[in-house]
Amino acid sequence: MTTYNRAFSMPNSQTFSMKPIKEFVEHWIGLAYSAEDRNNPIVVDPFARDSKYGTITNDINTITDAHYHMKADDFLDMLLDDGVQADVVLYDPPYSPRQISECYSASGIKTTQQDTQSSFYTKIKDRIRPLVKPDGIVLSFGWNSMGVGKKFGNYEEILLVTHGGAHNDTICVAQRKDTNEYV
Repeated sequence: MTTYNRAFSMPNSQTFSMKPIKEFVEHWIGLAYSAEDRNNPIVVDPFARDSKYGTITNDINTITDAHYHMKADDFLDMLLDDGVQADVVLYDPPYSPRQISECYSASGIKTTQQDTQSSFYTKIKDRIRPLVKPDGIVLSFGWNSMGVGKKFGNYEEILLVTHGGAHNDTICVAQRKDTNEYV
């Protein structure tokens, strides 16, 4: 059964610094730590900026504190090639084509039309799904509640964070991978 919650926070480009979202992230990562067989869960964050929640972090911008500075799809390909299996993936991409362009420009990378199409999100999700262990969690953040796809697994929680005024809400989704292999 999916739990639905609603909270208010002033908007912030650092998603995980907003109190209700910070609590959402800490709750779900905390569950990964408290699982019987997980002393040191693997938490992957392909769009980390300076967030410290991931144990393996990436951000395209080289001035961030992330471990890697690659395009997200290349980073996830590297992890898949290395056989990494994540307990939790934090999926907090730029929410719009404008934000994608701004992130790339700030990193000195020319944005292509392909980078700002919906295929940008699809190719990232296609890499996240096999990266997550069965029964693992993906926490998705954005302007829709799709998560990484309905075939991936159960929607455990949806948190709607309203920002007031003309700001779009931030929708946070906790989705658990089915124990059966994703098809």
